[in-house]
Amino acid sequence: MSMKIHGIGTALPSHSVTQEISAEIANEICCETDQQRRLLSTLYRRTGVKSRHSVLLQPEAGQDDSVMTATPSSLERGSSQQSETSPLTESTASSATTVLQQANQTFYWPANDVHDRGPTTAQRLEAYRDHGEGLAIVASTKAFDQCDVRPDEITHLITISCTGFHAPGVDIALIRELGLPASVARTNVGFMGCHGAMNGLRVAKAYADADPQARVLVVALELCSLHQQYGWDPQRIVSNSLFADGAAAVIASGTSERRSPESLTLSSSFSAIIPNSEEMMSWAIGDNGFEMYLSAEVPDIIRRSTRAPLEAWLNQSGLSLAEIQSWAIHPGGPRILDACAESLSLDEADLSASRSVLSRFGNMSSPTVLFVLRELLDQQHKTPTLMLGFGPGLAMEAALFE
Repeated sequence: MSMKIHGIGTALPSHSVTQEISAEIANEICCETDQQRRLLSTLYRRTGVKSRHSVLLQPEAGQDDSVMTATPSSLERGSSQQSETSPLTESTASSATTVLQQANQTFYWPANDVHDRGPTTAQRLEAYRDHGEGLAIVASTKAFDQCDVRPDEITHLITISCTGFHAPGVDIALIRELGLPASVARTNVGFMGCHGAMNGLRVAKAYADADPQARVLVVALELCSLHQQYGWDPQRIVSNSLFADGAAAVIASGTSERRSPESLTLSSSFSAIIPNSEEMMSWAIGDNGFEMYLSAEVPDIIRRSTRAPLEAWLNQSGLSLAEIQSWAIHPGGPRILDACAESLSLDEADLSASRSVLSRFGNMSSPTVLFVLRELLDQQHKTPTLMLGFGPGLAMEAALFE
């Protein structure tokens, strides 16, 4: 059986920051030496990210968003005058404050010393509660605007997030603000990382397969910018350089009686745990936010381990990799995309939507692959389309759309 996708809505925070300014901010809260600053600058330039959105960014009174595109040279910095091993000084702290003020946010402050780890997890989750619901509502409203399914017809609600939790949660806010039935069946897909949207779609398809009258709303919400890590840790620096905020929503059912002009069909999905890779990626709750570990070996593992299981799965549907017409690959980072391209013999055109989303919005974790699918729809792509992502496990998730 298959599930019809009737609408895909996306939402971003109102304000964005350039990658250059992101690097300036990270310099002030992560780096202790000039060598670290040089390495951080190089890492940020190589991400393929040009800008990212965050719920923490606010415009100053009477200003527009132009402050967010200020060049790094316009920022006052005194940190380059430090010796490589000196602690933060009063003048350095003043410079750091200036950089953070240029970004128009008050959540993160300059590191007081090398032991400062920034806001507590409780403070970060309070910000998730304060800022997340609005994004989820906007994304859902956009999805409803694309089809003739009404909010009061939704029978199942699936929420997805790995960057925050609270109860009553986003699901209750969606019911209240969108006018979903009080009897809607709720499911939360939590802490599954970047492939969480595919897990959510699989659950939605199970509901649709079981009940042809089911109308399912799937909402993925992530506020990754709340988990910016202080201090020098090369793996966390990589995470800091990529992640951003966003939300996406999907409206689906098991019947084709209601369709938007661009309706897709989710025909099957696939999941696999890559053997002997548990230590390669993790997402843990720390005292000062959620902490990600990402081994430099992950791209090589993906390069070796992706093609064979995907070929076997597609063969069950009578398809081959060569017959896939478009690709919605989660842009976990440029090296992840490069590894997928090499493993699956893809060219740059196959990755254009993924690279475009990464460049403009960064890695928003679970909603990101739905942004990619939305871009493919806007480009009137050909099907079948293969969606692919990776997460802790190492887990590989895929979905086939026709």
